[in-house]
Amino acid sequence: MVKDRGTRANAPDVLAEEAAARQQVTAMSKREFLEQYQRLAKLYTADPGNPGSYACQGCERCANCMFCRDCDSCYQCTHCTRCELCNNCTHCVDCKQCHQCAYCVQSENCTGSAYLVLCRNMSDSNYCFGSVGLSKKDFHILNVPFPRTEYFKQVKRLREELGI
Repeated sequence: MVKDRGTRANAPDVLAEEAAARQQVTAMSKREFLEQYQRLAKLYTADPGNPGSYACQGCERCANCMFCRDCDSCYQCTHCTRCELCNNCTHCVDCKQCHQCAYCVQSENCTGSAYLVLCRNMSDSNYCFGSVGLSKKDFHILNVPFPRTEYFKQVKRLREELGI
């Protein structure tokens, strides 16, 4: 089938390839269609131990996740790495027991939050670093509020010093 749309220079080739692929699909029998579908499903199910997860690698006991790596016991997460017991999270790294979080790093037991780093027990908070137990707070470092621009300056410094 079609691999890449390419550049404008080879656009006629791409269009011809797409037309041929469409013609091939429309001519398939039910059996051929189902066989091709099964081949595609195997291509995008990288972890046979998690049959409900797609294109995950090295995950264990996860369900309904997509594009995750080395996670354990997560549910409906996407693009997460080395997370445990998380659900409905996206793009989180090294998090534990987080729920409905996005872009969090090394955080634990957080809910409905985004862009947390080294945080615990946070709820409905965004852009916090090293904070614990806050709810509905943004731009905090060690539970201290910062103006937005100052927050990003301090986080950059802290990330460099801590190697995060």
